[in-house]
Amino acid sequence: MEYAKIAQTLIELSGGAGNISSVTHCSTRLRLFIRNRSAVNQEQIKKTKPVLGVVFNGDELQIVLGKNLIPIYNEVSTMQESSSGSAPVEAAPADEGPKTVGDRIKNLGGRLIGFVSAAVTPLIPGLVAGGMLKVFLLLITLVWPVFEEMQTYNLLSMVANIPFFFMPIFVAYGAAKKLGATPIYAMVVAGALVYPDFITLLKGDPVTILNIPVMAVTYSSTLLPALLIGACAFYAEKLLTKIIPGILRSVFVGMGTITITFILGITVLGPLGDFAGSYIVNIFLWANAHMGPLAAGFLAACMPFLVMTGMHHAVTPFMVQAISDPGYDVMFRPAYLLHNMAEGGACLGVGLRAKNKAFKTQCFGLAFGCIVAGVTEPAVYGVNLRLKKPLIGVVCGAAAGGVVARLLGATAYVYGYSTILAVPIFQDTILAILVGIAVAIVVAAAVAFILGFDESEVVDEEELPAPAAVSSVSNADSRESLTGSEASDAAVFGSGTVLSDASGSDSKTGRPSVGETVEIFAPLTGTVISREQIPDETFATGVLGDGAGIEPEVGEVVAPFDGEISSTTDTFHAVGISGPGGMELLIHVGVDTVNMKGEGFKLLVREGDKVKKGQKLILFDIAKIKAAGYPATTAVLLTNSDDYAACKVNASGRVSAGDKLITVEQQQ
Repeated sequence: MEYAKIAQTLIELSGGAGNISSVTHCSTRLRLFIRNRSAVNQEQIKKTKPVLGVVFNGDELQIVLGKNLIPIYNEVSTMQESSSGSAPVEAAPADEGPKTVGDRIKNLGGRLIGFVSAAVTPLIPGLVAGGMLKVFLLLITLVWPVFEEMQTYNLLSMVANIPFFFMPIFVAYGAAKKLGATPIYAMVVAGALVYPDFITLLKGDPVTILNIPVMAVTYSSTLLPALLIGACAFYAEKLLTKIIPGILRSVFVGMGTITITFILGITVLGPLGDFAGSYIVNIFLWANAHMGPLAAGFLAACMPFLVMTGMHHAVTPFMVQAISDPGYDVMFRPAYLLHNMAEGGACLGVGLRAKNKAFKTQCFGLAFGCIVAGVTEPAVYGVNLRLKKPLIGVVCGAAAGGVVARLLGATAYVYGYSTILAVPIFQDTILAILVGIAVAIVVAAAVAFILGFDESEVVDEEELPAPAAVSSVSNADSRESLTGSEASDAAVFGSGTVLSDASGSDSKTGRPSVGETVEIFAPLTGTVISREQIPDETFATGVLGDGAGIEPEVGEVVAPFDGEISSTTDTFHAVGISGPGGMELLIHVGVDTVNMKGEGFKLLVREGDKVKKGQKLILFDIAKIKAAGYPATTAVLLTNSDDYAACKVNASGRVSAGDKLITVEQQQ
């Protein structure tokens, strides 16, 4: 899978690099913060494989990628950083904005949630890592009590506490990054709040700054104060940049930003954020105290919809705050965890009822992912939401599990991950959460199994025909069954010009007459291997057509027949050629050589050129390809092979350019 191509496609469909203010990710979603919503093509993003789903919440575009997230995020992040100077997309016209007060409030709420989510998301992996390390240390001490007295335990405990203690610094970074400010300014001020000397100072006599009282607040492990500080640093920097002459900005903007933000932070923003955070958490604790188990059950039942709309991260700040103060969580983490268990249970129910063997296996695999790995999006978008009825099972299972777990007193004391492997974070209430998990899985599976689903909506991927070539390069809709990288290749090397005057072909279709054959000659010298042996799954599986691979001995590609160049690439590593009988041939030099960006390649033809058999098309440096860490294996594929009765590789071993390689036979 060519992640660079997928990343480039997603950036372009999101309005280009200039339309993306920042990039981050969570466990399964690429999160792009958008300047102009109207420039985003959501429908085409949804059709880009391996995208599992798209959620647009405020200015945050969430692209669900599941297991393919990290490599695609890395590519998008790299491309975005290299394009940081791109001009922003023009803002949408005023008449496209919210028309009513209600719309404006909704839009403001969405933007606020997007801001909080963006600020918190970079922190989550650290919290999970620290929380799970605490769990690991706890398990060791249960088996080996003396370990708690060792220096190793103390040092590892310190590392586990770092993400929580210095949380304001990490949150300030996320907030500043989201707003487009210089992150280090916000981080410096947030760091001052947890600076040992500052903490010691607040414990003594009353403190003032500019004769303004400084409230004695403990800021370690707090979240909202850092959010407010990040926003303040952004506006302070923006104001100072505007009023300070350019020649003096490098000296005074940074100094002024941290000074203004620090003064406001310790006198107004910090205390306000601490009070607001505690108050909001107390609202949820009040709901728990007065609604009892129904509160946890209701939140768990709502989680599928929060996940689908991307709103689940809006709950995260309060979950973090609860672990900090009062020091336990009776609602948020249990709801998260039990929702994941219910998603897995529903997949089990669907899998038990499914007749299609491939789909049955897929459901069981997704159930394992939900329950053991804590990753639900593939199950949500691939099974439960897609088939609709299983989603009822998810809601029922999550609600039942939430009510039972709360009745039994399930309480999380450490920030962990929402997987069955993290149940030790519930410490002495671990039995309660295990019973809740069992109830959530069983109820969800039973409801999904009883309600059933429309079997006709399930397609066995093994029974799908290979994608046929499309009639136009621009017809992206016909490539929905390809992965992102495959769709990108198909977009460049799909069916192009049909040579109606080709020799040995039907005058109307441009193909050989029934039963007739056309030869494809070797486009380079080397050793022939089967298509299945090409070290790239896109080519090996035949998604882009049938053919063969050649391990080249000479860095020279020649035309395999008389024809016309239908497609080329900007990186010069591949070419598409139309030939006799309407054949569309892709010659792709190397695997993942697109990443070489043309280095070591020389393209000798242009799109639309007429070429003769044996004419040189591409020159390439085999040693340079291998030195870059890529196989030089060249794919020779008939992209519209489904249009023919046979595509037979009739060469083996070593071939020279111009030798017979593939015989193509027309349909009977």
